[in-house]
Amino acid sequence: MATNNFSKEERVMFEDALMGFDDALTISKNVAAYNTSGEMMERAGDTFSRPVPYILNSQDRVIGSAVTAQGNTQLKVPASLTEQKTAPFTLNAKELRDLHQEGQLGKAAYQRLASDLDQKVKTVASMEGSLVVAVSGAAGTYDNVALAESLILEQGMQGYERCLGLTARDYNGLAGNLSTASRSFGNEKSDSAYERSYVGMIAGFDTLKLDAGKQIAAAGGGGSITVATNGSQVQYAPTSTADNRYQSVTFSSTTGMAAGDCFTIAGIEAAHHITKETTNQPKTFRVISVTNGTTAVISPPMIGANQGSPTDAEKQYKNINVASTSATAAVSFLNANAAGANPFWLKQSIEILPGSYSLPEGQGVDILRETTENGIEVVMGKSFDNKTFETLYTFDVLYGVTNLNPEQNGIILFNQ
Repeated sequence: MATNNFSKEERVMFEDALMGFDDALTISKNVAAYNTSGEMMERAGDTFSRPVPYILNSQDRVIGSAVTAQGNTQLKVPASLTEQKTAPFTLNAKELRDLHQEGQLGKAAYQRLASDLDQKVKTVASMEGSLVVAVSGAAGTYDNVALAESLILEQGMQGYERCLGLTARDYNGLAGNLSTASRSFGNEKSDSAYERSYVGMIAGFDTLKLDAGKQIAAAGGGGSITVATNGSQVQYAPTSTADNRYQSVTFSSTTGMAAGDCFTIAGIEAAHHITKETTNQPKTFRVISVTNGTTAVISPPMIGANQGSPTDAEKQYKNINVASTSATAAVSFLNANAAGANPFWLKQSIEILPGSYSLPEGQGVDILRETTENGIEVVMGKSFDNKTFETLYTFDVLYGVTNLNPEQNGIILFNQ
């Protein structure tokens, strides 16, 4: 960390900001990180592909007969450095006499940048995660969270670290239940819930208290929308070159539909990702974007592998079972009322991509830079303007956030 022409007070401000940035993070501390090379990202236009873990099929071996090798389709996800956040402020020659003000502005800068990073991770999980639990009442019981665990386990995603971020009101609703349901002072779980509104581990999730959740509006699509369920739509074929997280689908109408809407389709059930057996539960989907009056992009794609002659890739990545076949099927929206989203995710499914800037030294701007615990590089710049007697300070970060697999994360919506 070069010191350049920074005063001792300025270096202390930067070090405090660096520690404060790490301490202020919540949700973004609990996802994966993949370090990038500045040279590689420049050559790749700040976008490159991240591989998705393979899923393979098995077959019965017959002694004396050769096995038939299956094709191994490696799915990839585009990842980009999209977030270039800066928090600038100025202090004039008189204001610089008060070093406390300088420290307070540094604190405000790191608070904002940490909030931006948390908000980005929260938005990616809340708006793209395809697993949806809609609860009719307010947050308050273990059963609410156990529904999310059931979705994860029955689709073949056991054995992974997972987290649940709850809005302050929903988190405290669960804490209220814990503080009374097992009330007996001296019980650590009950005491922590009563004294500190602390939930901790519940139904296999590390719980985090969020200040506020990403708001999901009430679905505006009405109750008579259908989606085409002919072979081409439920037989999406993954390839190694496409972004297989999404699929363009034809609806009877997209009027009123919006990004973030959550829905199920009559007759489309979720399949276990490994065994391919049906869970007998409706598959949940999200609207990613609306293309026109009848077309929208959804996540995840419908990979049926039970019609026609499926490719090896369709067999490998099958995620639905078509329980009933017809030309169209009714769409049922799950976000009946506006609510704050409570995201849950497998830690491996969302990834932060830390980036870096190459900044020249000795050209009128002094630079301090350091890397945080999760790989984010924080850069502080300082320049003085002799015309105005003002010093400009900038705090900068560069990163991207990628939802590697929307079928490994989702949201709980209460009061639906």
